[in-house]
Amino acid sequence: MTDVTELSARDAGPTDEMVADVFQRGCTSRHVLESVTGRWGVLTVAGLRDGAVRFNALRRRIDGVSEKMLAQTLQGLERDGIVVREVRATIPPHVEYSLTELGVRVADRLSALIDVLEGAVGEVSASQRAYDARRDGA
Repeated sequence: MTDVTELSARDAGPTDEMVADVFQRGCTSRHVLESVTGRWGVLTVAGLRDGAVRFNALRRRIDGVSEKMLAQTLQGLERDGIVVREVRATIPPHVEYSLTELGVRVADRLSALIDVLEGAVGEVSASQRAYDARRDGA
């Protein structure tokens, strides 16, 4: 399958359902997975989990992300239906980002992953030291 839309138009009959397969190169689900799990995607989605946030507040929360990269990440997540951008008619204009219902479901799972990784920092550090010692001694 190259794209779920193409599958629908080309292969699916009147009673067939579209089947997404993240392992297929052109599948929409793969593109969304790449967007969400990209370098800044995970942190952006997790950073929005507690509610609507203005751009600069989110940028301060995600240490190390540039303005350009955060803007690109938010645009991609908005396109994929994970994030909503809301402009409030105030002076100056007030822009907030929040998660859609889909975004909340994704954030919940990402938060569980983050909890596992943060809880395993000691274990990971020990593994890294052991690996490095083996590589240095080889």
